[in-house]
Amino acid sequence: MAEEEECRVESTAIIREVYDSADAHERFASQLDGALDEERDVIIIEPRLIGDEVVKWIKFGNFLHKTAVISGACCLLSPVLLPRPVSLVFAPLGAASISCASLYGLSWQSDPCCKYQVDYGGRVISKLRLRNLTSSSPIVLVRRDDLYRKRLHNGIAFMAFLYCGYKAYCFLG
Repeated sequence: MAEEEECRVESTAIIREVYDSADAHERFASQLDGALDEERDVIIIEPRLIGDEVVKWIKFGNFLHKTAVISGACCLLSPVLLPRPVSLVFAPLGAASISCASLYGLSWQSDPCCKYQVDYGGRVISKLRLRNLTSSSPIVLVRRDDLYRKRLHNGIAFMAFLYCGYKAYCFLG
């Protein structure tokens, strides 16, 4: 039910692939920026070059998020699951979690693309029933609430930071 409410044609932006001038790529980028700033629920990108760039940028943000969460969780669980000599693996895992969460917070969190995910399955575009698309395989971005996602990776990275600090304090003191 919630997905059907998200798929309203009024809240959909379509970046059409129409090359009618020399600055068409700049116009596509400007239209995409406008749709992101308007916080549209669904953005359909027909120009392949710009769509591929956006997908790579979203994948990079997803990579930072997942790396922060997984490495932080492994850092926190390593002393419990690993034997004593191997348990020092917490330090690089904690550093990776803290680094990825910091990089996400500094470079990615303020970007409007972080609110969107790519719809690979085509479920959203099939619900919209759009008939006048010029591309057979457009890139479809769906707006998602990322509050819990940010809280998760920031919380885990912070706990990894505290744990690494505690272990350093115990080692030095």
